[in-house]
Amino acid sequence: ASPSGTMGRFTVWDYVVFAAMLLVSAVIGIYYAFAGGGQKTSKDFLMGGRSMSALPVALSLTASFMSAVTVLGTPAEIYRYGAIFCIFAITYGLVVLCSAEIFLPVFYKLGITSTYEYLELRFNKYLRLCGTALFIIQTASKPQSCSTLYTGIVIYAPALALNQVTGFDLWGAVVATGVVCTFYCTLGGLKAVVWTDVFQVGIMVAGFSSVIIRAVVVQEGIGRIVNDSYYGGRLNFWDFNPNPLQRHTFWTIVIGGTFTWTGIYGVNQSQVQRYIACKSRFHAKLSLYINLVGLWAILACAALCGLALYSIYKDCDPWTAKQVSALDQLMPYLVLDILHDFPGLPGLFVASAYSGTLSTVSSSINALAAVTVEDLIKPYFTSLSEKKLSWISMGMSLFYGGVCIAMAALASLMGALLQAALSIFGMVGGPLLGLFALGILCSFANGIGAFVGLVSGFVISLWVGIGSQIYPPLPERTKPLYLSTAGCNISSGNLTSTENPLTKVFNTPAAERPALADNWYSLSYLYFSTLGTLTTVVVGIIISLLTGGLKQNTDRKFLLTKEDFLSNFSRSKSKTEVLNSKRFTVEAEGTDNPAFSHIEMDVASNQNKVNGLHI
Repeated sequence: ASPSGTMGRFTVWDYVVFAAMLLVSAVIGIYYAFAGGGQKTSKDFLMGGRSMSALPVALSLTASFMSAVTVLGTPAEIYRYGAIFCIFAITYGLVVLCSAEIFLPVFYKLGITSTYEYLELRFNKYLRLCGTALFIIQTASKPQSCSTLYTGIVIYAPALALNQVTGFDLWGAVVATGVVCTFYCTLGGLKAVVWTDVFQVGIMVAGFSSVIIRAVVVQEGIGRIVNDSYYGGRLNFWDFNPNPLQRHTFWTIVIGGTFTWTGIYGVNQSQVQRYIACKSRFHAKLSLYINLVGLWAILACAALCGLALYSIYKDCDPWTAKQVSALDQLMPYLVLDILHDFPGLPGLFVASAYSGTLSTVSSSINALAAVTVEDLIKPYFTSLSEKKLSWISMGMSLFYGGVCIAMAALASLMGALLQAALSIFGMVGGPLLGLFALGILCSFANGIGAFVGLVSGFVISLWVGIGSQIYPPLPERTKPLYLSTAGCNISSGNLTSTENPLTKVFNTPAAERPALADNWYSLSYLYFSTLGTLTTVVVGIIISLLTGGLKQNTDRKFLLTKEDFLSNFSRSKSKTEVLNSKRFTVEAEGTDNPAFSHIEMDVASNQNKVNGLHI
């Protein structure tokens, strides 16, 4: 390993690559602001006019799922805890299945813009307001929430990590990403968000690949990387310990992970908004399944980077040797270490980390704008024309973009506090998922049951969440793997002095920790969502039955029916009906088709309104 003297810094070329990435994103925004006559209605702006096809939407879902947290955090996670993280591949499969077969059919046939509209149609408008409020303050689970809070951290954290290692200008990067993001969201709407995401996925894969390829060359073959990882205990795939307190085991990842991520893919506005914008239900489902392949590819890239990290630094861990101050600085450190002879490549890596940020932030901004317009403005100001609504949507995008940059500034002042607030709010995803599951799967659930369920799920989640923040789990629960500094050429005098206080810190609190801390608060973070969801569903069912839920007759179209599932297989009849009813509304967007008279088209679009939205 090279001493810090020879580490590269950023060159002009790296800045050029980074600027080019921002520029292309901005140009895409300008293009969609004017392409096809611009954004005439709020539906065009927020839903891409419901005419997207599967592939770009799939890539877009993959992109916003991968924030800079994935680019910088996952390789470090694998370096520190081993490749058991790869079990998430199974989780992603289950999540996509649940989203595509349970939530998507219902949302798609109702034709809604905001997922929380569903709560009003199925229960009442108070629950819709609950959902919307939760969403805007924070919502959904850990990395991919679309919250104003979260977005601040998403912009700031990678900027900080990259700044400390590469000397890449901190506030320049934060403001540039924030401004460009707001710019293309405001001008181009959902279409711009989706197409910039497609471009950014390309950049991310390129950034990852450059690191992997160079690492394989440095280590003389992939065999050596795998070998080192194996002997370093990093290939710990199979850990079937059923103990729910342990951070990552096969079961916590498959069961807990599935609930956590379904909260994001199944019901989170930013994801749902995109697959609902597809032109047919077939395309919507297809986009989710293609996106699964994308998720696997990204996971494989991140895992390979993590193992390469270990293989290169197995004798001298830069983190223990105080070369970097946090784990998420390991990736930038490695990049400068092995790519400093290649001008522009470190810049490509930084661009890929920021692509992650941009795609996450842009989907947040668009989703927040959609929720505000659909849930807080439309219901109360009915007289607004479509043109006005589309202007309001743009205004909201601009506003939320500004808020996000402000939150980034806030994150720099009180990062630790925000991080804690986030992990606590991350628990909200569970109860919300439970709420939607109640509505879609239980015909007898009613508003009272749903509300009591939501509150109780929320309370339990917050209880565990706050507890786990106050008493973090002990290291034997998280199982960090061994890191060595034997090969480092630094004086070892200062190392011994830093080791002892650590053990002291870990041993003393044992006496003061309450009994709850070691069994209840030490629950694996992946189970927080599961706990919230199950509490909400169980309480909701019981209360609904007690308050006469069986007497109410719920409209079939708000539930998941047998037909929704079977229509996958009967290609012929049901599929064509779905396609046709959509075809009309697309025609009505503008192109005059002599085959249908305008009266016929109006009938079709009114039909849709009666069926889905404005009841």
